[in-house]
Amino acid sequence: MSESTPISRSNESILATNKVLRSTYALLSMTLLFSAAMAVVSMYVGIPRGAAMICTLAGIGLMMFVLPRFQNSSTGIGLVFLCTGLLGLGLGPMIAAYLSYPNGPATVATAMAGTGGIFLALSGYVLTTKKDFSFMGGFLMVGLIVLFGAIIVSLFTAMPALNMAISAGMILLMSGFLLFDTSRIINGGETNYIRATTSLFINIFNIFTSLLHLLGVMGDD
Repeated sequence: MSESTPISRSNESILATNKVLRSTYALLSMTLLFSAAMAVVSMYVGIPRGAAMICTLAGIGLMMFVLPRFQNSSTGIGLVFLCTGLLGLGLGPMIAAYLSYPNGPATVATAMAGTGGIFLALSGYVLTTKKDFSFMGGFLMVGLIVLFGAIIVSLFTAMPALNMAISAGMILLMSGFLLFDTSRIINGGETNYIRATTSLFINIFNIFTSLLHLLGVMGDD
């Protein structure tokens, strides 16, 4: 056993972890597809930016304040779809805007492929090595605070370089959270698949939007 692997666990604990892992990835796959479908609906209907912002804030609010109360019941599954669907609706106008640019379709496709590649690579690494990345928790929280501070500053300034730095920092930070969250599932630190699904979904969502912004700036979009 390597130094990075967790202490030995009972067969029951390992079976429970595998069940959480399977349930998490099954629900994550369905919610990603559902969110993508809602983004397509949003683009087709032409939801205004203001309504899209309301959908995004509603999805985040439900995920933060309502979902935790139902994460141990079947109602929680429906709420996960509601939250991710709202986030998908909120993403529609942004994707539509990028698609309208000359290099837009290539930018969106590259962002999707890049997000998928990052997720598969990092998740595959943790699943294969079973390394414990729980030590990253403190660093990630500090990084999150710093990033939010930079976002607040960017709201009052017009600095393209800062916006690029925020997007790049968000990609790195969410990649770290992917390692951290997947490691918690693998090593038994996360036992609720609904909570695990929402954590991974938010990581993927933020990586995609940040990568889309970064590629858009680099492509003069």
